[in-house]
Amino acid sequence: MSRVSQAQAQENRQRVVAAASRMFREKGTAVSIADLMKAVGLTHGGFYKQFASKEALVDEAIAHAFAEQAAHSAVTLVEHEAARRTLIEHYLSVWHRDHAGDGCPVSGFAADLGREPDQAARAHHVYINAVRNRAAQLATGDDDGMAQLCTMVGALVLARATRGNPLSEELLQAARTALTESGTGQSEPQQRTD
Repeated sequence: MSRVSQAQAQENRQRVVAAASRMFREKGTAVSIADLMKAVGLTHGGFYKQFASKEALVDEAIAHAFAEQAAHSAVTLVEHEAARRTLIEHYLSVWHRDHAGDGCPVSGFAADLGREPDQAARAHHVYINAVRNRAAQLATGDDDGMAQLCTMVGALVLARATRGNPLSEELLQAARTALTESGTGQSEPQQRTD
């Protein structure tokens, strides 16, 4: 058997973390180590040479997902209102609904961290900070963005759960409309015309 160089081992580790980040968002943290390692073309035994435990990988994968998101956000967020609307449109898109593995970690990891809050203490801390940061990106005037974030995440989760039914796209559209109509995420009362 040939030994793997230190540089190759580090590259393999990064591939595992990136794949885990995508797979955990798409399928949940119940993804098996065997399936994860198979997806990156490495052996199951190689996992334990790189990570102390699956929980350690979960921590690292969640931190990786949020770091990746932060790097992307720093590049795309220029002018607040235009950036806010772009964020809402992208977040509540059919593409985002259908690509959970490449999507927002806030919605992608919510269910798993809610089920096992003690499993990944460091990841939980990273997650909480990221939720606050995402809400801040949506903030307008006196609105701290929290209700807007709840609307977006809730609509996306419901749209994913109803994918394949017209209700899925209706949910995305309803949330987009509610969040962009008045610019604050709070729809203004509609006048009745009848």
